[in-house]
Amino acid sequence: MADTLLVIEDEILLGAELARHYRREGWEVVVATTLAHAERAIVDQRIDPLVVLSDMSLPDGNALDLLEKIHSQRGGAEWILLTAYGSVPDSVRALRLGAFDFVEKPCDQDRLDMIVAGAARSGRAQRRLQDEAAAQSRKYPVSSFLGHSNSASEVRNMLTKLSHVPFSTLVVSGETGTGKGLAARILHHSGARREGPLVELNCAALPRELLESELFGHEAGAFTGARGRHRGLLEQAHGGTLFLDEIGEMDLDLQAKLLKAIEDRAIRRLGGDREIKVEVQIVAASNRDLESLVSAGRFRQDLFHRLSVFHLHLPALRERREDVNDLVPAFLAEFNTKAGKSVKFVPPAVLSKLHAHDWPGNVRELRNVVERCVLFAESEVFPEQWLQLRSAAAPVAAAAASPTANHNDHLLLPMDGSMALEDMDRHIIQRALERTNFNVTAAARSLGATRETLRYRIQKYNLARPGN
Repeated sequence: MADTLLVIEDEILLGAELARHYRREGWEVVVATTLAHAERAIVDQRIDPLVVLSDMSLPDGNALDLLEKIHSQRGGAEWILLTAYGSVPDSVRALRLGAFDFVEKPCDQDRLDMIVAGAARSGRAQRRLQDEAAAQSRKYPVSSFLGHSNSASEVRNMLTKLSHVPFSTLVVSGETGTGKGLAARILHHSGARREGPLVELNCAALPRELLESELFGHEAGAFTGARGRHRGLLEQAHGGTLFLDEIGEMDLDLQAKLLKAIEDRAIRRLGGDREIKVEVQIVAASNRDLESLVSAGRFRQDLFHRLSVFHLHLPALRERREDVNDLVPAFLAEFNTKAGKSVKFVPPAVLSKLHAHDWPGNVRELRNVVERCVLFAESEVFPEQWLQLRSAAAPVAAAAASPTANHNDHLLLPMDGSMALEDMDRHIIQRALERTNFNVTAAARSLGATRETLRYRIQKYNLARPGN
């Protein structure tokens, strides 16, 4: 299907010549001789031009007035404005309204062709971004937080309200696996910043130095190994949303720097000498009680109050067990599609066990259980033998009780969401240190990590050699 070019030109012969030329170039061309005619074509007839090539001065007004009037509904159209005389105020206004170019007449046809081709490329890129944003919005509507329980309904009501207000910061709390990441995606894709980027960062996944560089960016030569400029995540999220998961793990000095960035709406890259303005909506999440961390001196009180403009708490799955009936079919449909299976029937005995389980890993654990059962299913019946529901402490306790637990090369960890990632990390590092008699170099080698990374983790988890 040919792209549409809208030509707005009151000189009949020039408009006809431009139409003939660009039709030969493969465009579908619509010609309008007045602004009113062009507005009817765009608004009433709903033509969707990729590029608008318009004379600046028309019998019924200035083309910039039409551009401003339909600015919010013009889709990905790029405007090229032609004028017989240049005007600095008009040029400034055209750029402010997002016009692609501002060209004085007469313009060489080859040069105009280059400008139109550039505008077409830009318009297609904008449309791809809009299509992707629309797809994400359809993927993450408020209704994607499933459940018919009162607590699930309250969460959806709060998400709906938040998606209609331009909040600057928000804290999402709840146990691990309750859907804090899902809530952040719903808020972004349902809110006013849906066309901007959504950038996600797990603050517990990086050591302090790397976390600072990731958040704020750095200039070439800022530190050893910084070979080029790196735009930080705050900068990358400009105009959109930054989701900071496990923010309670952030070091206090970085918390102070983050607070300043939020207050000033500006950052400075590591090694940089100028401030960069950023307009970012921040969603911070933690599975720990931030107020308790504040009382313990492990989280800045001023940052906590700055982030807590709004607070959204997600209930544990054991507090809304009836929602299992909504979640299981949704997960079945998802993994049936991915695995090419057709599991449809969930026996009453299986449902009874799913309702009776405490779900220490919450929705994530349930999702993992359904995935495992679908992958191993051999018919349309949900296989009960692959439920493998157990308490959160059982695997680690069993490993600790084994007389050879500290001397073999195998480590038993639950993969059903019942054990937090941080606890897994701590347990693996503890075992590696014990097997190497607390030789940090040897333990780092066995884990495929650097000594600096391992030392950071040892300090973070307070894994000192016994007796030290």
